[in-house]
Amino acid sequence: MENKNLKDLYINFFISKGHKQIPSAPVVPENDPSVLFNTAGMQPLIPYLMGENHPYGTRLCDYQKCVRTNDLDAIGDTTHHTFFEMLGNWSLGDYFKDESISWSMEFLTDVLKIPKERLAVTVFAGNDLIAFDSVSYDKWISLGISPNHIAKTTADNFWIAGETGPCGPDTEIFYFRSNEEIPKIFDPDDARWVEIWNNVFMQYYKSADGNVTELPKKNVDTGMGVERTTAILEGVNDNYKSSIWLDVINLISDISKLPYEGNEQSMRIIADHLRTAVFISADPSGIKPSNTDQGYILRRLIRRAIRHAKKLNIDLNSNWEEQIARLIINKYQKYYKELKDNEEVVYEVLKNEKNKFNKTLEKGLKEFNKAVNNNDYIDALTAFHLYDTYGFPIELTEELALELGLKVDIEGFAKKFKEHQELSRTASAGKFKGGLAGNSEMETKYHTATHLLNAALKVVVNKDVHQKGSNITDERMRFDFSCDHKLSPEEIKKAEDLVNEWIKEGLDVTVQEMPKEEALNSGAECMFIEKYPDIVTVYSIGDVSKELCGGPHVKNTKELGHFKIIKEESSSAGVRRIKAILENN
Repeated sequence: MENKNLKDLYINFFISKGHKQIPSAPVVPENDPSVLFNTAGMQPLIPYLMGENHPYGTRLCDYQKCVRTNDLDAIGDTTHHTFFEMLGNWSLGDYFKDESISWSMEFLTDVLKIPKERLAVTVFAGNDLIAFDSVSYDKWISLGISPNHIAKTTADNFWIAGETGPCGPDTEIFYFRSNEEIPKIFDPDDARWVEIWNNVFMQYYKSADGNVTELPKKNVDTGMGVERTTAILEGVNDNYKSSIWLDVINLISDISKLPYEGNEQSMRIIADHLRTAVFISADPSGIKPSNTDQGYILRRLIRRAIRHAKKLNIDLNSNWEEQIARLIINKYQKYYKELKDNEEVVYEVLKNEKNKFNKTLEKGLKEFNKAVNNNDYIDALTAFHLYDTYGFPIELTEELALELGLKVDIEGFAKKFKEHQELSRTASAGKFKGGLAGNSEMETKYHTATHLLNAALKVVVNKDVHQKGSNITDERMRFDFSCDHKLSPEEIKKAEDLVNEWIKEGLDVTVQEMPKEEALNSGAECMFIEKYPDIVTVYSIGDVSKELCGGPHVKNTKELGHFKIIKEESSSAGVRRIKAILENN
């Protein structure tokens, strides 16, 4: 079964159950400081899971583009992917466990034709605060799942976004991926059982003091990975041998004139990283390779793909990366039109970064030659410097050293590399701590301030200034906008003064729902028009700002305090960045 058919079957099935299909959100989240990328299908729906009314109603389904970068080092095995697609269906205070479990079973067994005996499930066993999920357990029994194929667990079957907030039990569905005899007793730790679907039941609220209470409005949030499920349905144990990847792998094999067998790791990394780079580069947010945030991830992915292309003896000066990107765009453009709209941008991003890295590789070789001059040993600091600054994998340093009869401090390098990873994880912890627990009082204020700054820049710079991205924390806001020049001190002061003038005026912030076309015709600003449904939410601040947005916002601008711009700098070509803070009056 091909990738496209699985998506279509899923969406058509849930539409038949009264769901509305919602558009896939961009891979770069809008006004969400908690993550660099959308990492799960539920992430763009956080405001609605928290209680906001969704313009499409209470039953939703979609396929969502996701990017996860927390396990980049695992890419190259048979199952991990940086970019992946997640199928999801949601109930916002509508149906609950009975329908959710019934429809999951119906889709798997009736639509996908999976034999019932190859399925097993886990349910929440209960703890001191919350009872055993007997409703889910009994439902699975009634649908013909053997009690021996139901495992009661605690740690893996309870979901909460952070320390506090909406939470609840979940039930995970597993498929027996093996030609061996199906075990009579289901063991979730047996690697032959692979999780394919997770249904989360948000029925409780955990407060800061640890108390758990029933939510008046209960939600269902489900997720099924396209890549993993496709590999299972097609009976392959290597995801890269499924229909999702096979044509990409074959093209890499043709370009390198090498077989997949024996070169699996490099070919998987090239396929995975270039697919992810294509989707990030085509995203409406206009991300370009850089040394910070999403741009850094994009740069790292492209450069890692180039290093592995070099390992396969691919001519780096050829248009090999464009050939692969073109195939990926052709595969996915039916579902994600931004790929076709921004096709030339993608090719330009890949080509420019390739050319830069080729030059960096040359500089790195010169640095290597300087380091080995009159030495018979490459120490850990030098090896790590070559890796961190010039992108030299330790294997390349070893290879070059071997030709000169030199040794490399591999253990010392490994230690420094581990230290670097720990620092990276620590640094990104704040970036990834959000989720349903986000949207604090200060974040809400900063969110409103981005709208005022956007409006001020249109007055001070020119009316064609548009938001290209934002990042908000409790301490500050960052706002990216289209602009072809560095702002002068006068422009910065005027923008800052104008925002503060609007704050002092005490402008009311109002919200209304309307058809998307009507909103755009009324002059409402919009960052990602593709992600919005036919009925949209529009926030107006007095008569100075009108934007399509999911919120949240303050009620009146006088709540914001004093606005102060602390930095203006370049973000990428044609995009400037302002960092600002709100101070108490």
